[in-house]
Amino acid sequence: MKSGKAAVSFIFITLMLDVTGIGIIIPVMPSLIMELTGEGLSAASKYGGWLLFVYAFFQFLFSPIIGALSDRFGRRPVLLISLFGFGLDYIVLALAPTIVWLFLARIVSGIMGASFTTGAAYIADVSPPEKRAQNFGLIGAAFGLGFIVGPVIGGLLGELGPRVPFYAAAGLSLLNWLYGYFVLPESLPLDRRRPFEWKRANPVGSLVNLKRYPVIAGLIFALVFVYIASHAVQSTWSYFTMYAFDWSEADVGYSLGAVGVMSALVQGVLIRWLIPKIGQKAAVYVGMFMYMAGLLALTFITKGWMVYPSIVMYSLGGVAGPALQGIMSNEVPGNEQGELQGALTSMMSATAIVGPVVMTSLFAFFTEENATVIFPGAPFLLGTILVLIGWFFAWRTLSTKVQ
Repeated sequence: MKSGKAAVSFIFITLMLDVTGIGIIIPVMPSLIMELTGEGLSAASKYGGWLLFVYAFFQFLFSPIIGALSDRFGRRPVLLISLFGFGLDYIVLALAPTIVWLFLARIVSGIMGASFTTGAAYIADVSPPEKRAQNFGLIGAAFGLGFIVGPVIGGLLGELGPRVPFYAAAGLSLLNWLYGYFVLPESLPLDRRRPFEWKRANPVGSLVNLKRYPVIAGLIFALVFVYIASHAVQSTWSYFTMYAFDWSEADVGYSLGAVGVMSALVQGVLIRWLIPKIGQKAAVYVGMFMYMAGLLALTFITKGWMVYPSIVMYSLGGVAGPALQGIMSNEVPGNEQGELQGALTSMMSATAIVGPVVMTSLFAFFTEENATVIFPGAPFLLGTILVLIGWFFAWRTLSTKVQ
């Protein structure tokens, strides 16, 4: 097998290409929903929330299964099947004749959405414990670089029609599958694999099994609130910026590209310097504070240019996630890393069942024509409060159980 550093580079490129495909479709999803439903932007945001709900629900159900399968058969085959499934899913989205087809395609993508679960387990396989937090930051850097390129391409291609970016995403995903097939090595040796067990390969079983590790059980509560809060940005961004500032798909793409630049710098560069300097616990606290600052700024901005300094603050919060993930990963043995990452992905998906519907419904409530108060920033304010609650759970766990 290749060295750990080379293997991490392989998975980084694979995840970056995967995120680029996801980023390509974000700026045009509102336009496609409006085309298929005949509704306006506020109503389209509700459909968008339910599409994310369907995706998250099926990812919640299947992530532990995928994680357990990767512990049994290895990371490489599971990752390749996922990438191929994403490519086919984007083709279905591009050809969708009705809104029902969008929902069916989101079901498939939720089931196939294993690349990040398996990618995180892959990184845990090839990283020594003291380097895991920094290497988990590379997942965020992959997100960042993918979101530099993807949304910008999607916004520009969206000018040609709302379906064009989906074909581009399909092509990129299938190329990514070919790349993985010929280049990506296996990271889990045969002697470190474990039998597949249905009682542990389900959302409830995988999370209950983690109760054996008190630190993980405590930090999961913090992550739940942070992940729900993140949907204030993830689920409403296109709708918010189009409504508040009359932005085009291209404008949305440029702003998401800026998010990508910051994410790449924070999680690919800053984390690798900051965590060794201040430690994982301090990185968690600093990151959550910056999340709150960024969300609070987005709540009350009144001009389009104000988006960008708010993005800087919010993106600096990205140091918290890899630090939390590193702390939790160091609590479990090597042959349970796939189960851990599957459980975390499943938990993240559970919050994504709630988050998009809550945040898009809140946005729609405060932007409808007959709304008593027009307040498009309401989801960001709720997000600020949720991160504050998450910070409390993190502090309570880390101050008593982690040295």
